[in-house]
Amino acid sequence: MKLATFSHSNQTRVGAVVGQEMVDSTGLIVGLTTMVDFINLGGRAIAAMDQRIAQGSDRFDLDAVKLEAPILQPTKYLAISLNYADHISETGLEKPEFPSFFNKQTSCIIGDGEPIHRPKVSEKLDYEGELALVIGKRCRHVPLERAADVIYGYTIANDVSVRDWQFRSPTFTLGKSFDTHGPLGPWLVTADAVGDPHRLDLKTWVGGELRQSSNTAHMIFNCYEMISYLSTVMTLEPGDIIATGTPSGVGVKMKPRGYMLPGQEVRIEIEKLGVLTNPVISEPDSTVQY
Repeated sequence: MKLATFSHSNQTRVGAVVGQEMVDSTGLIVGLTTMVDFINLGGRAIAAMDQRIAQGSDRFDLDAVKLEAPILQPTKYLAISLNYADHISETGLEKPEFPSFFNKQTSCIIGDGEPIHRPKVSEKLDYEGELALVIGKRCRHVPLERAADVIYGYTIANDVSVRDWQFRSPTFTLGKSFDTHGPLGPWLVTADAVGDPHRLDLKTWVGGELRQSSNTAHMIFNCYEMISYLSTVMTLEPGDIIATGTPSGVGVKMKPRGYMLPGQEVRIEIEKLGVLTNPVISEPDSTVQY
């Protein structure tokens, strides 16, 4: 099932995408207002939505709604660095012995179609097309063989990076967390509809130029290993997002540099998940607030 967070008539709702229509979940189950609510309700929410889809009611044309990020306020947004061999090769760094994670602050999250800001303080604005997984249940110390059971679904992430600010903190967090630098979407596809997440083609275009073309089969640490590793340290919660790394072709390693420019559009396509598209603009003066 394709599940989306969307806005219509100044209300944010959860729905299911069926063809070119959005099936609204409003009134489906008492207390269901966010995607995390939907995830927490588990099979009950899926069954109720299946029934509503079959009834053919409560629908909007997809063009008549605004897609938001599937998870608007996750408890955690974690991302892994150096997880594709070809990306490691282009950086000239060593293959990591252990998965290397950093945080993206959740205030960076935007949805499909929303603009990425090139910040006033840097022109080194880079893209990273990535598969992201969404946790489906509260879990800790998950064994590798059970890790698939805690994944609710998958979405597309652009781990936008400000390269000079990335290295101002040892954990990369500053350069990974500028406002608007966490595009997610266009929707969340449930795990059963994806199957094996390690056989998905991934492509990124910037300004119409194909920059990244790979497959999730080339991950060094797979989705299940990441979950088992992270849950050794922390409790993972429904709606938590884990971005699984990017392949080669990032702008910082192009000659000349291929940083994103205002006026360009970045488009990331992952097999079975759809396409995440965001325009790039200069950071507007309206972002100043104090």
